[in-house]
This record gives sequence, C-alpha cells and structure tokens, in this order.
Amino acid sequence: MNESDESTWKVGPLAQACGLTVRTLHHWDTIGLLSPSRRTAGGHREYTGSDIERLYQVLALRSLGLGLDTIAVCLDSGVDPTRVLRDHRESVEARLTALEHLRDRLVRIEEQVAQGAAPATSALIDALRATGAASPGADQALRRHLDDEQLQALGTHGAAVGPAAHYFLEVEWPELYRRADELRRSDVPPTDARVRRVAARMDELSALFSGGDRTISTAVRTAWREDPAALSGDASARPGRWDGLADYLDEARKGDR
Repeated sequence: MNESDESTWKVGPLAQACGLTVRTLHHWDTIGLLSPSRRTAGGHREYTGSDIERLYQVLALRSLGLGLDTIAVCLDSGVDPTRVLRDHRESVEARLTALEHLRDRLVRIEEQVAQGAAPATSALIDALRATGAASPGADQALRRHLDDEQLQALGTHGAAVGPAAHYFLEVEWPELYRRADELRRSDVPPTDARVRRVAARMDELSALFSGGDRTISTAVRTAWREDPAALSGDASARPGRWDGLADYLDEARKGDR
C-alpha cells in the first residue's frame, strides 16, 4: 500500500487481501467492472478507497449469486447497494411464500393429471405466475402466442433461475433496453459492437428463461413487440413506442449470423 494523498493498493496486495487472484482483478478491469482510478508512471494499477468500496459491492452482490453483467448494471445504473440487498432479502422472503403457493397449485395439477384430466389453463397460468416468470399483466399477452405446454416450460425455467430472476427481469433487462435506445437515438449504427453486445446479452437472458427453445423466445419477443407495457412491467411503455428499437436490435443480430 502506498502512502500519498490517499492510500492506494497495488493489484497484487489487493488480490491477496480479498482472496482473489490477480488474473480476476485484471479481467474485471478489462470488462469495466472494476477499473483502478490510478496508474503509476510505469503503468501499474493502483486502487483507491473508492475503488475498494466498489470492490466490496461487487463481492457482496456476487455472493448473492448475481452474474458479473448483472452486478455491473446494478452499480453503473446508480442502484443503491443497500436497496439491492434489502430488495433481495424481501424477494427471497416473498419467493418462499410464493413457493408454498406454487407447491399447493402443483399438487392440484398433479392430482388432475393422475385422474386422467388435463390441467386447466388457469391453473397453469397461476403456476407460471407463482414462479415469477410472468406478471399478471403479461398473462394475456403471452397466451396469445404460447400454448399451455410452452407456458408451463417458461414457468419451469423461470423457477430454475431462482431469486436472481428478479434482477434479470426488473433491473438488467430494462437497463439493456434503455442502453440500446440511447445508442439508437445517438445514431449509433446497429452494426456497432456496443449494440451487438447489448443484443447478445438480451439473447442470453432470453435463452435462460426459455431453456434455449427458439420457438418460445420468438413468441415472447413477438408478444413484447405487441404489448411492451405488459411484458416489461413499465406502464409508460405504450405499443409502438419501441417498434423502431426492436428493428434496430434485429439488425444488430444479423451481424452475428
């Protein structure tokens, strides 16, 4: 640690102090998750107190099971870490309650199937909602494009994601759309690497919740085009508002084919 106007840490001692590897800190610097505020005359990294604070936040959020992309979105969009922790705790508590309700619904569905009766669509929708994979407002939009079996699959994959689904759907996903819209409004061409990265991350999240089923992913994307307010949970997202953005992202995806 160097003594100057402010105590700083070099990458080696910092990695050792927090139980990380130097390679990890170098990687986090490369992807922009945690970049040192200072460099020595020789180009060596030096981490300041504010960098250490961000490192603590990164490690705290990572311990909750969040991915690096999600952590970056949380921190860079100005999300208060205290709020993130509180929201995560509350979401876990709510999820425990929801899982109890889900168990009861699944027991009823299982009983129906055991008796040779097809489960009611309303029961499947209730089960899907209980997983957190769909809000009440999304039910109608999704049902126009997905059959009962696909809805059930979507719910199953959403449940498998666990509590992190809250952040993927309510923090990272909207932020990705905001980033893409900012790039589009700044006249950045869809072939730009920044746009393609945003589109690629959206597709990763889509695959996470669809289980890689392209039919489901395409159907959900179509539902989003028709009713972005319902699918995003954003009351201000009126139909047609993001039509141009959807086309913009589709153009970005063509570059990866």
